[in-house]
Amino acid sequence: MKILENRSISLRAPEPEDLDLLYLWENEPSIWHVSGTLTPFSRYILKQYLDHAGKDIYEAKQLRLMIQLKSNHRPLGAIDLFDFDAHHRRAGLGILIAEPSDRRKGYAREALETMITYCFEVLHLHQLYCHIAAGNSASIKLFKEAGFQESGRKREWIFNGEHYEDELLFQMISSV
Repeated sequence: MKILENRSISLRAPEPEDLDLLYLWENEPSIWHVSGTLTPFSRYILKQYLDHAGKDIYEAKQLRLMIQLKSNHRPLGAIDLFDFDAHHRRAGLGILIAEPSDRRKGYAREALETMITYCFEVLHLHQLYCHIAAGNSASIKLFKEAGFQESGRKREWIFNGEHYEDELLFQMISSV
């Protein structure tokens, strides 16, 4: 199995053909609270992003990979490294399975396992971290089962439109 593949998914760089999907995903208000987005993205901005997506992670300090089914190459979502810090050898991690009908099928788990391997074995990172709203039980379960440990809590950190919610910090330290 290749480094960016798992049992049923593979991770790949975004392509210009992904513009319409990214436009839909980035402009879906129901997931903005997860990404911290407050305003829509234009096609122009997303096209510029795609035009520069090939930059080296050491230059861009971030990396987005598309999650796709190996069987038919259908994109399911994206997995992102952000706040990449080469000196301290760490990065933040975020994941999206876009369609509710594709969730809870193990795709996010496979994508996360694949990205962890890539980060520790190829990028030689020391640690990964993620921020998860305390009420997002599915993401908490996903990251805990992958080996992340809760290491902090920011009280009333996220305003979800109705009330404030705590945000949890999870970390995974490489054993290599």
